[in-house]
Amino acid sequence: MIANIVKPGNNTYGVLAYLFDKGRANEHTDQHIVASWDDFVPDPGPYDSPGHKQRLGQLTKALDLRVKQAGDKAPEGHVWHCSVRAAPEDRILTDDEWATIAKRMVHATGIAPEDDPDGCRWVAVRHADDHIHIVATKVRGDLRPPRNWNDYHRAMAELARIEKDFGLTRVPRGPEAATGTPAAKRPTRAEQEKAKRLGHHKTAREQLRHTVRTALSHAKDLDEFFNLLADAGLQVETRTLPSGDLGGYKVALPDDGTPIWYSGSSLATDLSLPQIQQRLAAAEAHTATAASPAGHYRRSPWHQATAAAERIPHHLDHADDSAAQAHLTVFSEVLYALPAHAPAHLKAELHRAAVAFEHAAHTRAHADHQHARALRGALKAMRYQPADHTGLAMLLDAAILVVLAAQRRSALHHHDRQVAAARQTLIHLQTAYDQIAPTSLAVLAGRRPSDSTVHRYARTLHEVLPSHSGQILTEAAWPALTAALAAAEAAGHSPATVLRQAARQRSLSDAKSASEVLVWRIQRLGDRHAPGPGARAAQARSPHIPHVLSTARATAATPPTSAPPPSRTHRPR
Repeated sequence: MIANIVKPGNNTYGVLAYLFDKGRANEHTDQHIVASWDDFVPDPGPYDSPGHKQRLGQLTKALDLRVKQAGDKAPEGHVWHCSVRAAPEDRILTDDEWATIAKRMVHATGIAPEDDPDGCRWVAVRHADDHIHIVATKVRGDLRPPRNWNDYHRAMAELARIEKDFGLTRVPRGPEAATGTPAAKRPTRAEQEKAKRLGHHKTAREQLRHTVRTALSHAKDLDEFFNLLADAGLQVETRTLPSGDLGGYKVALPDDGTPIWYSGSSLATDLSLPQIQQRLAAAEAHTATAASPAGHYRRSPWHQATAAAERIPHHLDHADDSAAQAHLTVFSEVLYALPAHAPAHLKAELHRAAVAFEHAAHTRAHADHQHARALRGALKAMRYQPADHTGLAMLLDAAILVVLAAQRRSALHHHDRQVAAARQTLIHLQTAYDQIAPTSLAVLAGRRPSDSTVHRYARTLHEVLPSHSGQILTEAAWPALTAALAAAEAAGHSPATVLRQAARQRSLSDAKSASEVLVWRIQRLGDRHAPGPGARAAQARSPHIPHVLSTARATAATPPTSAPPPSRTHRPR
């Protein structure tokens, strides 16, 4: 819940008239009082009900009675107005519940302490499902002003207790809020109403923010960033300092009339020019991937991005806030880049995932972008190598694990809004994965090797993973797994070795489809250099892995630079 306390002046009637009116966009419905200092106060009801104005005047006089009695001793700006709003994901509260909340708020803020007959007069008005307005006049029964100093902070503390008691979303506050506030700026009411008039699903601010984030995910330097914005149809202006350095930028949607400009920082705190320059600089050393010398071995940037993404859960669990924020920021850029590379039927779902994760990832923690250079470099190189279905499915598989880890991190810090945003991101990513994975697996299954080779792989599977082999052999992705093993073997890898490596990096016990997990990992492992004869001899002398790989053993067996991501215990797949 959030509260907003304002001091609108001395016009009690004006505040009440607004609350019981239809609203600027007819958003007020079923206007009524849910609680007050006196159970017998007149309720004006909806603005178009018979006798509305008469009852509104009576209520105003009742609230202002002590103000009139105090005369010159009444405080300047005697009206106190507090709105209390539930989170969008909260259930709809009843009138009785809102009444209880209102009484707790006026008690906590000192407006009308419980069991104090001289407390200020107040009413709580409800004209929407998700919030109430509390209006009070700041003169007590003894004609003194209330002791409501520090009312905002006292209100915030009481709301935290109310959220716990009512089972509502816990909103970050105080030190928690300092590391849990989304970077995106909310559109104003005027922007929302203009978008509605024009028939747009998004406000100008939201459209611009999406376009800027998408351009940033593709750009390798600042010049290309501005060119991509112009290519997307935006109007772009930059500001140059007297020194000749770039001082800022602003963007506007194409419009026949006077354009409405937004600076980068007004779209989101992390889209200011200095923030963008830092993020672009962190990728410069990696953008040469697409221009490697002829004959030089080049890993697929999609495989590189997947490998880097798989390490993010480890970083989120063990790195400090600045490093964790760097990884979350670049992963958010990856999600914004994916729609451009995806088939048409997945673009909308992936875009929704990117927008949802924006609220799960961005906090006020200062990001040290040097910690995420590998993924950002792979992201920039992805522009030069379009993804096939397999590369995209592989990256989505890793992305789901990243979001699960981000959700866990937010839950540990009680950042409930970020948890809810991560949960929404998972829904969209899982939907996209479920649409593309079957196609990719079917393509791989079409390359299934001969029956004799399949039987050989089955024997190898029994030897390397005896506790999982029975399940894997019956799964739908087994043919695709044999094709992945055949491709790796053709590249010079040992099937037994890649199976061991794939299983070692993540536990298979809690995977819905162990064969799918192995397919994507072997696809990536097979993209690496094949070991030479000496390395293969050393691998042959190494003992087989145990029948059941524990998470602890898997972590210990993997170097810190490629630490395993979290298990799939709660993965909805």
